[in-house]
Amino acid sequence: MNPQIVLVVISCYFLLLFLISWFTSRKVSADTFFTGDRQSPWFLVAFGMIGASLSGVTFISVPGEVGNSNFFYFQVVLGYTLGYFTIAKVLLPLYYRLNLVSIYSYLEDRFGFWSYKTGAFFFILSRTLGSSLRVFLVASVLQLILFDSLGIPFWVSVLITVGLIWLYTHRGGIKTVVWTDTLQTFFMLAAVVVCIILIGNELNFEGVKDYFTAVSNDPRSKIFNWDWKAGTNFFKQFISGAFITIVMTGLDQDMMQKNLTCKNIGEAQKNMFWFTIILVIVNLLFLSLGVMLYLYSETNGISLPAKTDELFPMLATQHFSAFAGIVFVLGITAAAYSSADSTLTALTTSFCIDFLELERKYPAEKRVSIRKKVHLVFTFVMFLVILLFYWINDQSVINSVFIIAGYTYGPLLGLYSFGLFTKWQVQDRWVPYIAVAAPVLAYIISSNSEAWLWGYKFGFEVLILNGLLMFTGLFLLRKK
Repeated sequence: MNPQIVLVVISCYFLLLFLISWFTSRKVSADTFFTGDRQSPWFLVAFGMIGASLSGVTFISVPGEVGNSNFFYFQVVLGYTLGYFTIAKVLLPLYYRLNLVSIYSYLEDRFGFWSYKTGAFFFILSRTLGSSLRVFLVASVLQLILFDSLGIPFWVSVLITVGLIWLYTHRGGIKTVVWTDTLQTFFMLAAVVVCIILIGNELNFEGVKDYFTAVSNDPRSKIFNWDWKAGTNFFKQFISGAFITIVMTGLDQDMMQKNLTCKNIGEAQKNMFWFTIILVIVNLLFLSLGVMLYLYSETNGISLPAKTDELFPMLATQHFSAFAGIVFVLGITAAAYSSADSTLTALTTSFCIDFLELERKYPAEKRVSIRKKVHLVFTFVMFLVILLFYWINDQSVINSVFIIAGYTYGPLLGLYSFGLFTKWQVQDRWVPYIAVAAPVLAYIISSNSEAWLWGYKFGFEVLILNGLLMFTGLFLLRKK
């Protein structure tokens, strides 16, 4: 693919983002960065959250993973619906009732200082690792199709990537992100639809029926796995999907910060309802694209790459038409920035509110300068973590993201479950130690489960085990 064309497309894309940034950050207060002045239209939040939830992982990794695990990932997606229902009916009313900016402030009211700091720390850890991994995936693709041909090393291209994110979010924050995520979601979904249509044309499909028949008849479109020992068993995947959603959305400052910019709880719940429906359909679309990519490769005798994450980028840039390649570049660029921009905003918010206690300790005139410094520091931290993944990553990124979530979000799951469903108080000073011990024990049990539990193999449900261990530790150290 012509690097000059790619460069022009990406440049125009960023000009559009900067235009949105300028428009949304003209009139901002010291709190606009964190709350968006609580004036975001719910339908914009719902549509923009699609892009932030999916990111480059879904765009590249999910279609490729179809070759390894069929449509089994859709079992996780079905579990998402139960998770989002729980968020809408349990967590959102709590956050709106307490009028929270950082959702982890709840832990201070419920348990105390150390529980509060522990929850915020694990969010920052998990989001920094997970979002850096997502950006790493997309940065690797952009390196392949653009920066290598320009002679720019990977570390420089990553620095440019995160620098641009900082540039268009450092003033408006979440207010800008709500609008840019909407644009990015549109480009990402348009890219998938266009690629499916173009592949169908290459395979001489004549109508929607041909697409449906080709995907449904392919053995890779198998959705359900009933083998109880397998990591992809339906019940494991479904229940894991529900809990993954609760922790990676409902207990995640990044995702909840968007919801909390809605005008009221009614609009926030409406946003969650439509977001859930769209997300299920979109994930099915991505999985169908995976089957189409493999059919295209087999029909044209194209050798498959060693890593499934490389399948879509390889076909789009080396075998599809120039137009399809441009659409892919737009989609992958949108996928990268729709997740990273909101993450940087959420990390900055959490650190400023939860650790620096910006609203309590500093006057309004100092908050902006402190917040800008924190925003810049987290941009640099993300840059370093992306380089770390570049040196060590050796597996499908979709699995890596959920593995990280299983161990880092587990303590949050245990803390919130104990807070919401019991009336006990805890010995607050011991909470950080329990939060470290729970993931360690979960890892030991998961690594030895096949030997200890009659051949049982843990999948994504290690998150539930982790949360249960955290809950148990809090119960054992509760106040009498």
